[in-house]
Amino acid sequence: MTKSTHRKFTFEFKLDAVRRFLAGESQVALAKEFELSSPDLVKKWVRKYRIGGEDGLRPKPPGRPVASPKDPDEPESELERLRRENKRLRAEVAFLGKVNALRDEEQR
Repeated sequence: MTKSTHRKFTFEFKLDAVRRFLAGESQVALAKEFELSSPDLVKKWVRKYRIGGEDGLRPKPPGRPVASPKDPDEPESELERLRRENKRLRAEVAFLGKVNALRDEEQR
């Protein structure tokens, strides 16, 4: 079996490396000590730390952020509801039209 080349580093690991770099240690020495693939990782973590603080080093969930749901206390107006329904029905009609067109082509 081969070892994965993509290592995941804990928040505490990154924070320790950043704090030691900011205290004056060189990124090359830290990369060797922590067995990092590149000294640029330390530089990247320092940049994230300076921009976002400690939260910049925390792991982020994969994928797109979840959209916040519309305020449920505010009822949807009838016009908005009808527009949404109209949009859904147009999409349904277009889909069914394409299905029928494909079916007609197969029969030829």
